[in-house]
Amino acid sequence: CVCVCVGVRSPPTTMGVSQQADQGHQPRDIQHPRRDFSTLKIPLLNPYQMGPFHLSHRIVLAPLTRSRSYNSVPQRHAILYYSQRATPGGLLIAEATGVSETAQGYPHTPGIWSEEQIEGWKPIVKAVHDKGGIFFLQIWHVGRVSHTAYQPNGQPPISSTNKPLRGKAPLPSGEYAEFSTPRALATEEIPDFIEQFRVAARNAIVAGFDGVELHGAHGYLLEQFMKDGVNDRTDIYGGSMENRCRFALEVVKAVAEEIGAHRVGIRLSPFAGYSGSYDSNPYALGLYMANSLNKFSILYAHYVEAGIENAGETDSNNMLMSMRNAFKGSYLAASGYNRELGNAAIESGRADLVVYGRSFLSNPDLPRRFELNAPLNDYQGDTFYIQDPVVGYTDYPFLEEAQH
Repeated sequence: CVCVCVGVRSPPTTMGVSQQADQGHQPRDIQHPRRDFSTLKIPLLNPYQMGPFHLSHRIVLAPLTRSRSYNSVPQRHAILYYSQRATPGGLLIAEATGVSETAQGYPHTPGIWSEEQIEGWKPIVKAVHDKGGIFFLQIWHVGRVSHTAYQPNGQPPISSTNKPLRGKAPLPSGEYAEFSTPRALATEEIPDFIEQFRVAARNAIVAGFDGVELHGAHGYLLEQFMKDGVNDRTDIYGGSMENRCRFALEVVKAVAEEIGAHRVGIRLSPFAGYSGSYDSNPYALGLYMANSLNKFSILYAHYVEAGIENAGETDSNNMLMSMRNAFKGSYLAASGYNRELGNAAIESGRADLVVYGRSFLSNPDLPRRFELNAPLNDYQGDTFYIQDPVVGYTDYPFLEEAQH
């Protein structure tokens, strides 16, 4: 996930298809013509070659949890949602998608472990490709950020640790309960979970995606191993930084071998403390991962910069540049960027691509608006995680509609 907001979500409000019809919403798609941005003096609209993928601009849709994949199956209303935001040569990253039944922890988030889910994704991917877009799927396992209500046979969620996450988990019913106490994986079980990521990546390619992004951020399973504020293991997956990063890097290796390194990215948030996931030396962790990822020649590293502001502007810029310079693939930057900051990041060389969440969610034609420096729609935070297939999902107006 990149969740649209950070932390525990507000309760989902279910609004059915009949209600959306009563409200008279008529969402529609607007074709984004193939535009030549290369003559514009706007860094975000400069073309970029990301491995085998030729991007027409540097504006990326973040993977945003939307909680509209009923019973973990992608739905047809996502065809319009993603195709609205697709541009010829534009990169979209689909919402966090579970690698197995045990990976779930939020209501109505999609999966990629079953044939039904693969088939559900296919028309969504086709719609993005029909618009000329490039489409990656973020795959995740939430680990301890879950509740027994989501787990097969009501078993405990799994993690690197048996330390529970403090706070309330949103249940499938829409109610809240304390996060369940996790079960620490035994050393001999870990290969099974590496295999889940490998199979999920293969399934994503079968569904038509151009590649996958591994969710190694925001306090989910891979980060629960990486960060010493959570990982209290004494085996080869705990203790030293090398050991704590072993699981994530073994997942990277397995996925790259399965679908090709040129189809693999990873998201990291070393400085943040989402879902109680902190590290005593986040800079060293971020730099270690940047260097270690080079061994596998993956396509990109997607760094969430939230939390680094505590280091001060000069130090934080130096830290980010050192990670950016260490990693040899494409570097994606995320967290609080607007048009001005995004242009500055590209122009200064601090990032190759800039990832936008809430502003892209609420402005399906964000590249066009940035081109014209046009005003943006405000996002509706109370609709981020409701189950309505239209409201707060496909009904945000395009610029042409907003001007009439």
